[in-house]
Amino acid sequence: MKAPTARRGLRLLVALSALALGSTATPGAAAPEAVRAHDAAPARSGGAHRDCPSGEVFATNNTAVVTDPADPRLRTRLTRFDREVRGIIRAHGARPGASTLLDGVFWSAGLGTTTFERSREFDVDGTGRDGLRHLAGVLAKRYHQESVLTFRCLPRHAPATDAARIEAPGVSAAALREALRTHPGAREELGGGSVTEDGRLVLVSPLEELPLARKFTKDLGVDWNTAEVRYGEREFVS
Repeated sequence: MKAPTARRGLRLLVALSALALGSTATPGAAAPEAVRAHDAAPARSGGAHRDCPSGEVFATNNTAVVTDPADPRLRTRLTRFDREVRGIIRAHGARPGASTLLDGVFWSAGLGTTTFERSREFDVDGTGRDGLRHLAGVLAKRYHQESVLTFRCLPRHAPATDAARIEAPGVSAAALREALRTHPGAREELGGGSVTEDGRLVLVSPLEELPLARKFTKDLGVDWNTAEVRYGEREFVS
């Protein structure tokens, strides 16, 4: 996963991705705190939800820059990587939960095009902020990544809350690629996102960019009422 530049807000992720982060909200858009609760936070949102793991890690073993969506490297299921990371999680005193295969689509300002990456999101239980950070650092070094993205669910107004994790059905990697191509603001500020095998968008957005992320997902055809928004703390760990 690359450092959190304009290419990888999720890297996204983060972001899904990751992603020129930390700019101000879109002119004329309401600040995140001013967005109505039912707009910014559907039924399963608003903080440390009971289904939230202790933390999430977005990671890959890829070190190449892939610009062709038909590249055969994007067909890997990262099965061995999945087993290896689960072992590393256990070896560092935490418990691995679910692991989700992701197709990442990111904007590269340097290349002037979208780039692609297979990755996995790992749920991690039985650890706190320091343990999650340590685990991400181990993965970054083991797999020669510039950074690994982590996310912890927190209450919406917790002091450490700086991001929103958006998950919504009905999005393909091709649709995400086209949306990034035609939305300069979104690709510069959000950088990209990821899509699961069953067509669910996963986007980790800086909190100040939540209005932009909401508009971007709606332009993708997402019904905001079907989206799950979780607030929390994200970190890119080298």
